[in-house]
Amino acid sequence: MTSTAPETQRGQDAGDPLGEQPTSWQRRLRRFGHVPRPETSLRDRLDPPYTRPGRQMWSVLAIPPQVAERLMRWSGWGGPLLVTLVAGLLRFWKLDQPHAVIFDETYYAKDAWALVNQGYEGSWPKDVDKQILNDPSSVPIPTDPGYVVHPPVGKWIIGFGEQLFGFTPFGWRFMVAVLGTVSVLLLCRIGRRLFRSTFLGCLAGLLLAVDGLHFVMSRTALLDLIVMFFVLAAFGCLVVDRDRSRRRLADALPVDEEGVLRPDAEVAETLRLGWRPWRLAAGVMLGLAFATKWNGLYVLAAFGLMTVLWDVGARRTAGAVHPYRAVLLRDLVPAFFSTVPVAIVTYVVSWTGWIVTDKGYYRNWAATEGKDSSWNWLPDWLRSLWHYENQVYDFHVGLTSGHTYESNPWSWLVLGRPVSYFYEEQAGCKESATGKCAAEVLAIGTPLLWWLACLALAYVLWRWFFRRDWRAGAIACGVVAGWLPWFFYQERTIFLFYAVVFVPFLCLAVTMMLGAIVGPAANTGTRAELGLTAHDPTGERRRTLGAIAVGVLVLLIIWNFIYFWPLYTGTSIPEDLWRDRMWLDTWV
Repeated sequence: MTSTAPETQRGQDAGDPLGEQPTSWQRRLRRFGHVPRPETSLRDRLDPPYTRPGRQMWSVLAIPPQVAERLMRWSGWGGPLLVTLVAGLLRFWKLDQPHAVIFDETYYAKDAWALVNQGYEGSWPKDVDKQILNDPSSVPIPTDPGYVVHPPVGKWIIGFGEQLFGFTPFGWRFMVAVLGTVSVLLLCRIGRRLFRSTFLGCLAGLLLAVDGLHFVMSRTALLDLIVMFFVLAAFGCLVVDRDRSRRRLADALPVDEEGVLRPDAEVAETLRLGWRPWRLAAGVMLGLAFATKWNGLYVLAAFGLMTVLWDVGARRTAGAVHPYRAVLLRDLVPAFFSTVPVAIVTYVVSWTGWIVTDKGYYRNWAATEGKDSSWNWLPDWLRSLWHYENQVYDFHVGLTSGHTYESNPWSWLVLGRPVSYFYEEQAGCKESATGKCAAEVLAIGTPLLWWLACLALAYVLWRWFFRRDWRAGAIACGVVAGWLPWFFYQERTIFLFYAVVFVPFLCLAVTMMLGAIVGPAANTGTRAELGLTAHDPTGERRRTLGAIAVGVLVLLIIWNFIYFWPLYTGTSIPEDLWRDRMWLDTWV
């Protein structure tokens, strides 16, 4: 558990309630147990402090103060790394199983192998998967170009693992498992910065570590988890940029003769926030997401708007009378050039292999079919690439052929129709009442976590609309950016596993709700100034009950992940036990 004491002592700023006398109505209500909500100082509103574990926890654990202080110093990285280690062990355990080409690995594993060896995707013969599994060295890489409908970055990443470990299931899954593991570390650190709590940050990472959809996608050579990784990395860069820019504003504001930080309209509206490398890094990450799958483009638009609105909020908090005008004059142009052009350049650079080899699909279109175009003043490779992108767009919007496992995005949050990546039935299974065993890899989220996330999203929206909590708005933005675009293409063939892009934000939403259930620690200093006793048995009891409730919920989620473990890993189990795990008819 955590308390609200900052990691470093801070001076008393404007808005600090310490030393102020409570009003008459507060004194009247005090007898009924009312405790006024303490106001937050200006500096803490611009640059909030991190919370620290309370002394009571160290006393219960019988940890000496010196050791506790050392643990607190290292917990910011130690806790996230420990959670990441657990996630990595889970994801790399028997990564080569099932020894098969499962679901769309049949496209991306082979395209990646051709890409890293010859710079462009080849046209593979049908029914070559079994030969690859038996003896990959006997399978030649086709030199004829293949028509592919996704940009190359994700396949370059998959191919890097194949270069390290061969053209095998472990090889083509390796880098995806690495990114899935590292994304847990990213979420721990992002959650810590977002909530200013190492405990809540690690809780968010733990929830991601035991989410079934993220787990399955981390062990499968598909592109969607790679998109998720870059989206999460971009979000983290923007959160760091927000903190740094607000700290710069706080440092520029005047301090009065009593050492109190004061808002200043002139500073808030005219200060240039200077070089912002973290926002530039976010532009690169969003470009890489877009260069893996096109749905990253929607995230670019949503996050670009979000970072501009954060600047508006920062300048308003610092005292700007016209914050939108100030952002329009000072921040909008740098924000645009740090994200949109950077992302587009990153996208174009990702096609370097296709450009320089001169053998990719449609590579010479400008010199043949397109030679009479009015755009001949542009380089041939650029016109050919533009034509290719147009053809791919037509393919995507016209992909309406039915599929057994397609689903409508309305059903995703309740896990209406998961996707079976692999299924194998074995006869003669003595442990089963039916005499059969089943092995399946089912791309489905941990049910209790996702169903709890439905409630958490309602809570997040409430926090955003009625409490104006920017953290809730940021989480909602991440979910909307990854989910909402698919509603525009409901006639298209789409699948539940596309939702992995916003799974980290679902985990953040659940974490925010669980943190609210635990409740804030008592601020004993403020209570003393208000004439109340530092010891509050009612508040302690409420936090204790909240902590117990949260602990039970988290343990149930972990149990649910363990229960569905055979369906996540393709472990063979008796058919009757497999059917017990088909909680909804649509899961079969």
